[in-house]
Amino acid sequence: MPSEDELFSAVDALLKGEPQMPPPEERARLREAAGVSQARVAQVLSTSAQTVRNWEAGRSEPRPPRRQAYLRLLEGWAAQHPAPGQVQTPVRDDGQE
Repeated sequence: MPSEDELFSAVDALLKGEPQMPPPEERARLREAAGVSQARVAQVLSTSAQTVRNWEAGRSEPRPPRRQAYLRLLEGWAAQHPAPGQVQTPVRDDGQE
């Protein structure tokens, strides 16, 4: 049986809400910007290329535990390949922005 702390942690996580997946077209943009094929994403996430195509076309959504792994991948690519028009604030060595 879960402890009270475990239950409260689970409730707190639910209250914060699930991280939102980027829209399907952004998923495809990020993958293409990274120069990675749908087949390679599928291989890494232990799924089929058709499943990745469906995610990028908005026909289906990933389910746990692939959802969290795919979201992590997309967030990493988003940091590397910001959307056009999105400005990243450079970090200065002197601690000032």
